Order: sequence, then structure tokens, then C-alpha cells
Amino acid sequence: MPIFEANSLAILGFLMVLTFTVLIMMRLLSAMTALILIPTVFALIGGFGNSMGGMMLAGVSKLAPTGLMLMFAILYFSILNDTGFFTPLTNFIIKAAKGDPLKILVGTAILSLLVSLDGDGASTYLIVLTAMFPLYERLQIKPIYLSAIVMLAVGITNLVPWGGPTARAASALHLDPATLFVPMLPTLLVGALWVIVTAYILGLKERKRLGNCLGIISENAGIPPTLPSPAKGGGDIRFSKEERPFEESPVSTSRERLLINLLMTIALLFLLIQNDLPMSIVFMVGSALLLIVNFPKLDDQKACLGKHASNILFVVSLVFAAGIFMGILCGTHMVDAMTHSILAMIPSHAGRHLPIITSLLSIPMTFFISNDAFYFGVLPILAKIASSYGINAATMGRASLIGQPFHLLSPLVPSTYLLVNLAKVEFDSHQRFTAAWAIGSCFVLFIFSVVIGLIPY
Repeated sequence: MPIFEANSLAILGFLMVLTFTVLIMMRLLSAMTALILIPTVFALIGGFGNSMGGMMLAGVSKLAPTGLMLMFAILYFSILNDTGFFTPLTNFIIKAAKGDPLKILVGTAILSLLVSLDGDGASTYLIVLTAMFPLYERLQIKPIYLSAIVMLAVGITNLVPWGGPTARAASALHLDPATLFVPMLPTLLVGALWVIVTAYILGLKERKRLGNCLGIISENAGIPPTLPSPAKGGGDIRFSKEERPFEESPVSTSRERLLINLLMTIALLFLLIQNDLPMSIVFMVGSALLLIVNFPKLDDQKACLGKHASNILFVVSLVFAAGIFMGILCGTHMVDAMTHSILAMIPSHAGRHLPIITSLLSIPMTFFISNDAFYFGVLPILAKIASSYGINAATMGRASLIGQPFHLLSPLVPSTYLLVNLAKVEFDSHQRFTAAWAIGSCFVLFIFSVVIGLIPY
């Protein structure tokens, strides 16, 4: 590829990502339309009109398993929500927190850190948001605080060996994932503490804004029977009749049925951890069984599917739209040109500082390009250069993971669209609010890693 063409592609790629970010943050386009139309326009500008169809289809095909998984995972947890599966947990948290927003936000951070230890952001969003959103809604706590805290928690725990980034870095450098992870444990613990501190700071703000709800929380039931709901105007923490059209069904409210739901969910989580079956297949079969068990009547099944169709369509359409964006970015080789243009900016005499440079580069680069492109395309090049300065591959691998908390805000991460949909916040609002806290997470990881010598200075 000629140098001039490569430079042009790099500029085109950066302009495409920048245009997308600006347009959705200014609310001139929705995320879905921007993900489809902006790469289409830039592909035409770049002269790829004849081949962009195949690129788009390749990108959509790559994300199809993710879209399929999310479709049935949303349905699965929505059915659990309809049957009141999470109501006891929500009521327990209210009772334990005694109406204190600060305790609720800190509890959310701890719950998110524990649930996300499976290394999968999408399942964490589904479990935590489904359980906690009704509580935030009833107590009128800002839902954007919920989306921010859960995402920050996932940004830390996603670095476990079975998580995507660490596995990619280890594979690219031909290392055992444990080699990267074990020395990073103290850093990740500090990162988890930062998430809790963030929740504490936001909780203080909400406590000041809302006050303490002790006076209206029922000490016996652990629910706020008179707390007004922004949407419905009142009622307890459990779903109203309008929110739960199947409330009158004895099948969906019996303790025996809830126990069956619990056992089915435990079995589903076991299968997900075992990883013998594709995640999408596990959720497809699980959703079908859960639907039949809780709503044996065909009319009730149709009503349940109809109730959640709009949410499912919204999230899945965003995933496939993101496939268009990724397909154009990769198929036109814009991502390769962007990578080489950034690497060219590194001066030759800065070789001994490559771990520091890699750590800092990982923050913007994993936002602008996918994890696959960064870990399989950029990291091996950086590691090869670093080896000539006596810097081992494991050090470079750990340095490359620093930017992951900020990576989750990228428009190229499908699960983030699921998060904002479940929290009922706008994608651009979530980006603007969470960006500073996510960058803070990156620098907490970076500074502590430098202090303990994990990233040599």
C-alpha cells in the first residue's frame, strides 16, 4: 500500500470515528442510524462503493452470535423480572440500606464487582440492571449513576484471565493468561476500591439531593410503600399491575415457581461457566424453557414476547449496526492505517519507555479501534520493538490492559448499548458522564502499576 494512500486512509478513519462521536453526543443522529450511515458515507468517500457491501456483511456476520445471544438473554432476564424473581433481592437491599442512597450506590458497586467476575459484561449488565433498576426508579436515584458504576466495575473485572482483553493479549504474545494476571492482582484490587470510592462519592451527592428515606421505608416489609414513582405516581417496589400483566397468574407468583426459576438460572449460569455450549444456544434453550414453565398458556407467552419485543429490537439492531461500522473500519483497512500512523509517532529514542507509552496509548486506541485490532495488530508490533530494549512480552501485555475501563465507552462495544438500554439513559449522556470516571480508573491502574514496578518507568 502506498504511503500516501495509507495516510489518507488513516485520516479518513479518524474522521469517521470523530464524526460519529460528535454527531451522537450533539444528538443530531441516533446511535443506530449513525453506526449505519456514517461508515457508509465514508466508505463512498474513500472509493469503496463497489466492495463495501461485502465488508458490511462480514462485520454483521462477525457480530451475529453476539446479537443472537443478547436477544435471548434479554428475554430470559425479562421473564424473570416479570415473575418477580428479583423483587426479594431488591426489597432486601432497600431494607439493608434503610433508604440511604449512599449505601445503595456502594452496594451496587460491590454487587457489580462480584457478578462481573465471570468476565462477561453483557451478563453482568443483564443481572445487575434487571435487579437494581426498579429500586433506583422507585427511590428516584439518577439511573446514569447506575450505568456508570456497573460499567466501571466491569472495566476492572473484565481483566480476569477468562475475560476477553487478557485472553487476547496472552494469545497475541503467546503467553499463559495467568502470567499476565497474577502480578496484576494488587492493581486490580486497587481498581475495585476505586469503583467503590466512586460509588461513595456519587452516593454522597444523591444523599444530599434526595435526603435519607428512613421516614418512608417500611422497617417490617423493607419496601417503600408510599414513595412516589416517576413513571407511575406511587406504589411499592414490586411491579404494578400495568408493569406486570401476568401478576394475576398463580403460576408466575408461587414460591414453587420462583424456586424452579432459581434452579433453572443456576443451571444456566453453570452451563455458561462450563463453556461447553455457545452462550447464544444456552440462552435460546433457557428462554424457551423459562417461557413455558412460567406461562403455560399460549396467549400469555405471546403477551410476554410482545411486551419485550421493543427492548430486544432496540438492542439487537444496535449490535448489527455496530457490525456495519466495524465491517467498514476493518474491510477498508482504515484500522490498519490508523494503527501504523500512531506507531509512527513514537520516536525511536523512546524505546525504553515503551511500557509507559503502551499504557497511555491503550486508553485512546482501544476506544477508536476494536480490541481485536489492538491486541492482535498493535500489541505484537510494540512488543517486538520493546524486546530489542530488553523489555519482556509480559510487561508489555500488562501495560496494554490499562485502557480497558475507558474502552467500554467505545461505540464499537455492543454490550454498552445493552447497558444504556436497561438503565434507560441515552448513549451520549452515558459517555459524557462516565468518561472522566473511566479515565480515572485507567490512571488509578496506571499509577499503582508504576508505583509497584509492574510497569517500569
